[in-house]
Amino acid sequence: MTTTMRYAPPAVVLHWLIAVLIFATFPLGLYMADLPLSPGKLKLVSYHKWIGVTVFMLAGLRVAWRLTHTPPSLPASVSGWQRRVSTIVHGLLYLLILVIPVSGWLMSSAKGVPTVWFGVLPLPDLIGKDKALGNLLGDVHETLNYTLLALVVLHVAGALQHHFIERQPFLQRMGLRRP
Repeated sequence: MTTTMRYAPPAVVLHWLIAVLIFATFPLGLYMADLPLSPGKLKLVSYHKWIGVTVFMLAGLRVAWRLTHTPPSLPASVSGWQRRVSTIVHGLLYLLILVIPVSGWLMSSAKGVPTVWFGVLPLPDLIGKDKALGNLLGDVHETLNYTLLALVVLHVAGALQHHFIERQPFLQRMGLRRP
């Protein structure tokens, strides 16, 4: 595989950093959601928020990189419908990695729970305290996360299908395997 078919190192690093953080915070969010209020739960909520804010910042960098750098072309053997699906899925993934942390921040603001990144940098509330709105935003945050999960499964399944079934070097594009 030529280097022109691989993503640039900054794109690869940002992709995998964001993926690892999402893979950590999604189950953390599921676990902590049903815990009774306690110091332990508040600690987990803080970790979840720290990861969310970090994902948001890295996603901003990733989107900026993507807007200023052309990604490698898909192999010519990828059909037109697969190219369209790929474009849609990638666009939705970018959108969700930006919107989900904001939805969590909005939810925290509405619930009157401050967001303090790594316990050092307090972030401003985005909206005023409103319990009903906080609960609604909690539902939105949850729905967006399950939507992200479905898209990630589709994204991974597509990459694995192209790599292992169609024998196209898709995993190498994102730096997983050496050419």
